[in-house]
Amino acid sequence: MLSTLPDLHRSFAEQLKLKFQADSRIHSLLAGGSLVHGGFDQYSDLDFVVVVDPLYYDEIMAQRIVLAGTLGHLLHAFTGEHVGEPRLLICLYGPELLHVDLKFVTLEMLTQRVEEPVVLFTRDNTALERQLAKFSAHWPDMTPEWFESRAWIWLHYAVVKLGRGELFEAIGMLAFFREQVLGPMLYRRANLPQRGVRRIEFLSIDPDDLLTSTLAMHDRDSVRTAIRKAVDAYVTLRADALPENIADDAARWAVIAMLEDRTRP
Repeated sequence: MLSTLPDLHRSFAEQLKLKFQADSRIHSLLAGGSLVHGGFDQYSDLDFVVVVDPLYYDEIMAQRIVLAGTLGHLLHAFTGEHVGEPRLLICLYGPELLHVDLKFVTLEMLTQRVEEPVVLFTRDNTALERQLAKFSAHWPDMTPEWFESRAWIWLHYAVVKLGRGELFEAIGMLAFFREQVLGPMLYRRANLPQRGVRRIEFLSIDPDDLLTSTLAMHDRDSVRTAIRKAVDAYVTLRADALPENIADDAARWAVIAMLEDRTRP
């Protein structure tokens, strides 16, 4: 599998594999991301799960940035608390830039996952297979009720930021809304795993240009129009699978009224 990667990625992955195979503290090395679900190209990052012997887990966690520095020319690294995963180390290598994610776990921590990993090496295949067999991969698609309970709160946020004149904040919320709501709902419409707006341009799943209609310039009228288009896009996509918590749709009409009444000069 590694042989099919672009030269930069292949060279790094092979070096990392050899380095970890020589470290007796490392039980297994798994790969995920584009290596698993496809579409790997020169712009992809590398995603690894490093399975550590539990006797050395605390030691490795304390030394992981130093360890990452032995794998190549490490420019910067930080841990993944911002995505709720403190076991994750996010790395940037150079001089030719390469993004590498290293998630450090023990065998017992291999539980819920969104994809079936590729095993690059393991010291105990039976134990690894037994642990992986306890749980199946499950992509965390959101329900219609999940979207409905959040959509109007987030759109209201965009409206109040527009009303106050915080256009960058409103534009930022529109981008967030595309990633968290509209993009996933377009994936749902296409019967695909909900992946935000990842590679959505290549899938031809937005023939009506719902996403592009919500793009705004740094201008009050442009932002107001984009918010209204976001409302319309959500209502259109919501109709594919109506949530049970619509009630009388009061939130929708209140957001529209506020947008029309309070955001004009």
